[in-house]
Amino acid sequence: MMTAPRSELKSAFIGTINDWRADWCLFARQVLGAHLDPEQQAILRSVQHTPRTSVASGTARGKDFVSAVAALCFLYLTPRWNEKGELIHNTKVALTAPTGRQVDNIMQPEFARLFNRANRNGFQLPGRLVANDIRTDSDEWYLTGFKADEHQHEAWSGFHAVNTMFIVTEASGISDGTFEAIEGNLQGNSRILLVFNPNTRVGYAARSQKSDRWSRFRLSSLTAPNVVEKRIVIPGQVDYEWVLDKVQAWCTPILKSEAKEEQDDFEFEGQWYRPSDSFRKKVLGRTPKVDEDSLIPEQWIEAAQARYKLYHRTIRPVMYPGKLTLGVDVAGMGRDNTVYAYRRANILPKIESENSGGTANHMATAGKVAAVLRSEKNATAMIDTIGEGAGVYSALQEDRHIAPRALSCKYSESAKDTRGTPLTDATGERTFANMRAYLFWCVRDWLDPGNYPVGTLEADKPMLPPDAAKFTEEATEITWKHNRKGEIIIEPKEDITKRLKRSTDEFDAVANTFYPAPVQGISTEDMASMFF
Repeated sequence: MMTAPRSELKSAFIGTINDWRADWCLFARQVLGAHLDPEQQAILRSVQHTPRTSVASGTARGKDFVSAVAALCFLYLTPRWNEKGELIHNTKVALTAPTGRQVDNIMQPEFARLFNRANRNGFQLPGRLVANDIRTDSDEWYLTGFKADEHQHEAWSGFHAVNTMFIVTEASGISDGTFEAIEGNLQGNSRILLVFNPNTRVGYAARSQKSDRWSRFRLSSLTAPNVVEKRIVIPGQVDYEWVLDKVQAWCTPILKSEAKEEQDDFEFEGQWYRPSDSFRKKVLGRTPKVDEDSLIPEQWIEAAQARYKLYHRTIRPVMYPGKLTLGVDVAGMGRDNTVYAYRRANILPKIESENSGGTANHMATAGKVAAVLRSEKNATAMIDTIGEGAGVYSALQEDRHIAPRALSCKYSESAKDTRGTPLTDATGERTFANMRAYLFWCVRDWLDPGNYPVGTLEADKPMLPPDAAKFTEEATEITWKHNRKGEIIIEPKEDITKRLKRSTDEFDAVANTFYPAPVQGISTEDMASMFF
């Protein structure tokens, strides 16, 4: 093992190393001389404590700067030496981008400036700058930057260490194959940080902003300190004059009454605006406007999650009005998870997922559903009975006390009520090719802010739990179209699964809660209150 440079470590770290290791923001400020705004500090703390961090950003918002800070924090605060000064916990940091220019002109200058600034501040950081690297006397302790080559995935095979970190800038331009190669190295004390301008709605980077595997951030130029203060607070970041010009060039003034969440409409200096796609990407740090064929815009889900947070801050104790409707999507047919969605009127407080290990347990699932129905006499359960769900439904029908409230939900059946009348959307105009299309559209109608009259209380609008990342990812991937009869039809499940790399289990369970079958002993009015 190599011997650590004890004299340099002593002069740089003695007495405060433990404080810096406990708080990377302190190291960034005291050693690197980095002035991070509150959002950048939150990103750095995420990198310190969580394995995966994804940052979508507007232009000149400091994403590459905070990435360089995170790289040096990881490089210098994670290695460990024994009492003899021997390196026993090695650290390797890899920075990559789609092109060599981005590595040479964006990434390398950022960490080089920080490295040199620390030295000027009296902290002689170990190592030396060599091209796009920081090299120490140990071959097992370094930082390197290089272009991501989708045809040379073996280049990642050497990044095995006790502490490994991968930073990918302009991540939306990196192929999924490259990310798969990087994923193979995420073991031990590892980190991956993605930073990118959200130029596209597809790909690994875009999916990271929807997945609960990631700690997710979005840096909007509207919240940059220089813009908020209308003066230069942090040199090099986006300034007020640039944002003002882009508001005037890329946005359309609208009335406050015309503002729509799904359009990312925003208020700037007392005026409401509707952004263009260029403004969304370059200023707001958001993906392009939702495609016309997307079932549910992500903004609707974010609004429902924000209402959920507000409700739980203001209602003590938390109470969920309305009868319980339980949607159940049973594991099977290649799915490993049985999902339970609990909805009470406009609130969906919980989505539970249980891994079946590839083996369906009908009795265990039926027992859990039965327990819910027995505990709440007015509760109903909507069970997907295509495939494995049929066994669960049959088991529940054996108990005459709960059988009427356990309903069979088949996506392939006609979208008609019990009288044979075609089911329609909230406007009464759209009809559907099958029950799957109708139920999926019910979720859309439920979340659509346009379906709630002006003046509707926030507490009476839909609410979703903030941790429903899988549901969000599934909902925003689904597309729809009209068939030849003019009916709404949802794209095939296998097409969605191919993009997501998994089934839409959580969305299916939530959609099941809107199944319209009548329940014995419950009036039509009560049924309506269960759904809306």
